[in-house]
Parts: sequence; C-alpha cells; structure tokens
Amino acid sequence: MSDVVDAVIVGSGPNGLVAANVLADAGWDVLVLEAADEPGGAVRTAELTEPGFHHDLFSAFYPLGVASPVIAGLGLDRHGLEWRWSPDVLAYVLPDDRVALLSRDVDRTAASVESFGAGDGDVWREEFARWQLVRDDLIEALMRPFPPVRPAAGLLGALGPGGALRFARSFVQSVRAFGDDRFSGEGAPLLLAGNAMHTDLGPDQAGGAAFGWLLSMLGQDLGYPVPAGGAGALTRALVRRLGGVVECSRPVAQVVVAGGRALGVRDASGGFVRARKAVLADVPAPRLYLGLVGERHLPAQLVSDLAKFEWDDATIKVDWALDAPIPWTNPEVRGAGTVHLGGDFNGLAMTSAEIACGRLPRVPFVIMGQMTTSDPSRSPAGTETAWAYTHVPQGEQWSADRVRRRADRLEQLIEQHAPGFRDLVRGRFVQGPGDLESRNPSLVGGSINSGTAAIHQQLVFRPVPGLGRADTPVDRLYLAGASAHPGGGVHGAAGANAARAALARNGLAGDAYRLLVQGLNRAVY
Repeated sequence: MSDVVDAVIVGSGPNGLVAANVLADAGWDVLVLEAADEPGGAVRTAELTEPGFHHDLFSAFYPLGVASPVIAGLGLDRHGLEWRWSPDVLAYVLPDDRVALLSRDVDRTAASVESFGAGDGDVWREEFARWQLVRDDLIEALMRPFPPVRPAAGLLGALGPGGALRFARSFVQSVRAFGDDRFSGEGAPLLLAGNAMHTDLGPDQAGGAAFGWLLSMLGQDLGYPVPAGGAGALTRALVRRLGGVVECSRPVAQVVVAGGRALGVRDASGGFVRARKAVLADVPAPRLYLGLVGERHLPAQLVSDLAKFEWDDATIKVDWALDAPIPWTNPEVRGAGTVHLGGDFNGLAMTSAEIACGRLPRVPFVIMGQMTTSDPSRSPAGTETAWAYTHVPQGEQWSADRVRRRADRLEQLIEQHAPGFRDLVRGRFVQGPGDLESRNPSLVGGSINSGTAAIHQQLVFRPVPGLGRADTPVDRLYLAGASAHPGGGVHGAAGANAARAALARNGLAGDAYRLLVQGLNRAVY
C-alpha cells in the first residue's frame, strides 16, 4: 500500500495540525498520520469521571493560543472555536490564606500586589505599560523563525538601545532577582514565580523571569482563555478547517531517508507514504532523530548532542468531578480560573531545589484549573470540573498506589484552604508520569514541554546547539514539535515555522535555500 502526497505530517498535535493547515493553504496536498485513535496530542477532552463532566486530558488554558498570530491567522472562529474566560485570571494562595490576584482589570491586580508592598501597584502598572509597548514585536520575535530580524528591529526602535539591553537582561534573570529589582513585597514576585513554574524553572533559575513575566502580562492583557466545551474544541476546529486528511490509529515507524533526503514515511503496518516535497514531524526531537530516522543518517555530533538533551520535570495530574464549586475560605480565589498553592516564595524555591536533587517535594507546588468557573458548559449546573497537577523528579518509578498517595497529598493541601473540598468529590481520575506518556507518547516520562525551558536549551540551543530553526540535517525533513524553537505551549508556532521552512525549500530559491541550510548544518555538526 502506498500513498503519494506533497507533505506528510507525523503527529496531530496542535503544531502538526497548524503545519498541515499552512501547507494546505499554499495548495499542497497533505496527509496527517496520528498514532492515537483521535487527533489532538495534548489538546483533548473526555468524560473521564462521569457523564456530563468534560475534562481536558492534558493542557487546558491557552493565553499563548489567543495571543498567537499563527492561530489568529487561521480564523478558527469560523470553524467552531469560541474562547471563554473566568471572572479572574489567577489566584496565588499563600499558606496563611492571603491571595495575590491576577485580573484582566489592571487596577484590581495592582491593588492586590499593593497590599503586599507599598508602591508595588504602580510598579505593576509600569510593567504592564512596558508590555503594551513591546507586545506585538515581542510575540512576533518569540514565534517566528530564528533569527527574528524584523520584530527584533521593532523592539529596538520601541525601547532604544539602552532600553533593549536592559529588557534583554531582565529576560535572563531569575524571578527572585527580577522581583528584588522592582518590588518591595511578595505578591507580585509570587505571581511571576508561579507562572514561571508552569515550565520547569524555579524562582532562582536564570531565565525564569522571561516566562513568569510573559505569562503574567499575557494574563493581565488577554486572560487565560479556554475553548468553549473543552480543549478538544481547538483540535476539532483545526481538523475541520483542514478537511479530511487526518488518519488516526496509524502510527509511523520510520522516516525513510535516502541520499540525505527524506522520501516519506513507513507506518507500523508496513505501508509507505511518499512525500514529494516534505516530511514534518510533530514529535519530540530524540524520538524523531534516534527513533524514526536513525543514527546512520545523522551527523555524529548531532547524535552526541542528543545524548545530552534534557527533559523537563515529570508530572502527576488529577481530575475531579465536584458536586459544587470549591469552597475556598478566601473568596478572592473563587472566581479565578487558575489557582496556585503550595508555599510562599522561598517555599517555591525549596520545591524546585528538591526536584533538582531528585527528591519528592515535601510540600508540592500545585497548579489548579477551575474549569466550570471558566466555562459553564464543562459540567452540569451547580457543579464543577476541576484539575490539578504537580511536578515531580524525572526518571522515578511510580506505582499506581504511589501515584494515588500523591494525589491524596494534593487533596490535603486543597482541603487546608477549602474545608469540605473532599466531601464534594464525586469522581476522580489520576494520571502519573507513565499514564501521561502512555496516552500521549510525546509526553516522555511525564514531561509536558518536550524539553527543559532552561536557557541552555532555548533559541539556537533548542533542541540541541544548531540553527534554532525547523530545518534538520536531512533535506526535506523538518522538526515541527515543541522540542523545536520556540518550545512548549499551545501556540502553533513550531508547526508554522516548519511549514514555512518547507515552503522556502520548495520555492523559486529552493536550491539556494538548501545549500545555505546544508552549509550551516555542516559548520555546526
């Protein structure tokens, strides 16, 4: 059995589906192959506990999705996608039950951080004004292929040389250093640190300020929206826009390479799909290179670099069906879609240090989602669909009983701030690191960002030292997943960048493009 298409896309996560849409818009004949029995990768929804309770299996809130020029350019609202928002964006609950609140109302956020430190409200407004000044160019710089010449020039024009240098410095700071430079109280740094820990970066790690500030400013500006009906609605909109070219339950076993060029893929049953123009892989870099391609087709230096590839932390996730909204003792938490809890600022630093040392944190840092609060269609009237996840060290063995006990520990922590929470639980679904990987092989070892977000694995260092682009040393093969720049998050940028690289390779200057990329790769590897 043999199919012939212009491009075959391996994996139907958001990056793969975005890449397929970009190529289809250019007139290419595309085919998406997915190993699972439904598309979406880490963007899926199911009734995990009881009928009527819609749980997002993996990711849930999409500030980068609503900000992404890639996704915005697809016009997914015309294909059934509708965004919804919770009354407030995020609440960080301290051990003493005080709350640092992030709201789309900047005055409301400023008042909250001001309660922790005199003058911090005005500093927060200054940070938001700086965000508004650089937002469009910054998002373009982060999401377009590397190097982002035009948006970088826009940032330089907006900030000036001195301002641009100081802005770049702030992005490589730790959250602690960034917070000490600007704020007098703990509230604002807690919002930044909690958001940075959506990656695997703790309060004292270089580069954490970039993620904490970016997610905080996105929340202040655009909120943390969710697709109406569940995360799967975003996937359905991408598939609906693309048309009927997604084949599920068809895992790819090999990228076929000859003469230094990707010719197509072979599926697990032996079927061959010939790709006239390109193969794009929405899978983690080690799986693509070492699993699907094979070392014999790769430069020895690349294989050596891949041995040093660093995954992000493992994850344990719990989903609940609740009889009523969570009874938080501090009312400011009740309207927040996202909730952080599990320690003060130094407690977060301790949690991060314990994970780095391979130890299970004594007090887990917990990221929660109140989904019915964000989207009333997620569960029957008067009830709540909620979830929480926490990071744990990579590489540990997790029995079902050990995962269950960790889930119990999360419930104990929630109960401290919402007495009666456990009495509301009518259904619970728990996933340990192995469960996450078994349901989505791209979540290797329970990692959710396809590699650490640390600065040594960003830009031209992602996934390994190289060009920072989707192009690989194999001609017409492109890395389109979150292991590629710009990394994790549901924004579609890695997929779009891979599609643009494929279009350039097959454009009028395609041969010159190939020679340039091959020359640069030879210099690096």
